[in-house]
Amino acid sequence: MIHGTPQTGQAPWRAELAAAVCDPEELLRALALPEDLLPAARRAHRLFPVRVPRAYLARILPGDPRDPLLRQVLPLDLEEVAAPGYSKDPVGDLGAQAVPGVLHKYEGRALLTTTGACAIHCRYCFRRHFPYAKANAARDRWRPAISHLANDPSIREVILSGGDPLMLGDDKLGALTRALEGVPHIKRLRLHTRVPVVIPNRVDEGLLDWLGRTSLPVVMVLHANHAREIDEAVAGACERLRKAGVTLLNQAVLLAGVNDDVQTLAELSERLFEAGVLPYYLHMLDRVEGAGHFAVDESCATGFLEALRARLPGYLVPRLVREEAGATAKLPVLAVGAGASCR
Repeated sequence: MIHGTPQTGQAPWRAELAAAVCDPEELLRALALPEDLLPAARRAHRLFPVRVPRAYLARILPGDPRDPLLRQVLPLDLEEVAAPGYSKDPVGDLGAQAVPGVLHKYEGRALLTTTGACAIHCRYCFRRHFPYAKANAARDRWRPAISHLANDPSIREVILSGGDPLMLGDDKLGALTRALEGVPHIKRLRLHTRVPVVIPNRVDEGLLDWLGRTSLPVVMVLHANHAREIDEAVAGACERLRKAGVTLLNQAVLLAGVNDDVQTLAELSERLFEAGVLPYYLHMLDRVEGAGHFAVDESCATGFLEALRARLPGYLVPRLVREEAGATAKLPVLAVGAGASCR
């Protein structure tokens, strides 16, 4: 659990991070949830620890164990159930590691696992078992990572991921960006982050200053799965990012009990657009150990997308994809017929 009193001069977002709920008993108590959930929550917490920022906690409806935001962060005994075809490395990250912290799967872009830290621990996280201690691009001050990127002129885009890259301080982000700017063939910087959604105060003057200083065009891919995750504070953070020249996209994960119906997905797309964010991907669940209870049938998923296409303009319909180890790109999920038990 993270404890401690904020130090003098500490950025507000770091204080929020330090105050996050990191104990399952505290989570249940804060949301007035039944005590009989606690034994299973403690067991699942030992497999993958709880972390929920209070800004996110405030959006969860108290007393409702089925709340779609709660479901994303509440540890359950279902995480102990083994599911066929699920593994600790569901998308082949370890096999794609070129040097520590650099995943090079696709032509033209490479991904840096900048940190193992996240502001929130989503129970379906596909990297919940990832060995960050052995795969840390920052360990040697980025030197092997930058060297790999510089020696491959086919790499035009660098993706900062993790963990979550916005868990790094602005000084570290600035140092990394300056190194990337020195590589002539790198043309774009992309960040995959959930932090502006769960701790919108992270989008502060320091971060905006860093974004304003880089010469690389920046694309930020946010991660919101439900319209209620995008409150006014999150919308304000998105507005500040857009004013700084950042292109904002969103990728969601299709999750049972969270967003597995057409109405919820449509509301998410509409709310994203109101906040200046375009839907990008809707991912099928990555088959990671401990997350099988979030899986949605593929035929249901394609049915949802067909219904969205009939309901929304094309730019508000995300691409339904699955990531497979060894594939040369994200794979489109195509219609295979209506599922019998879809919501």
